[in-house]
Amino acid sequence: MSDETPICSAKGCRADAVWVLAWNNPKVHTPERRKTWLACDEHREHLSQFLGVRGFLKDVVLLAEWESREPSDS
Repeated sequence: MSDETPICSAKGCRADAVWVLAWNNPKVHTPERRKTWLACDEHREHLSQFLGVRGFLKDVVLLAEWESREPSDS
C-alpha cells in the first residue's frame, strides 16, 4: 500500500483527489482503454468539461469506488 495521497490533476492544485475522470482519445487509444485524471471537488467540473468538449470523457466516479473495482497489482 502506498503512503502517498493521490492529488488533483489540475495544474498547480495540490488538493487531495476525490474523483477519477476516466477518458479515452479515440484517435490514439483502443475503445476499451481508459486513461485517468484525478480531481478534487473544486476542479471536477472544469476537468470534466475540458475532456467532454473533446469527446474524451467516458466516466466520472469517486476515487474510493474506482479503487474498489480496480484489480490490485501491488
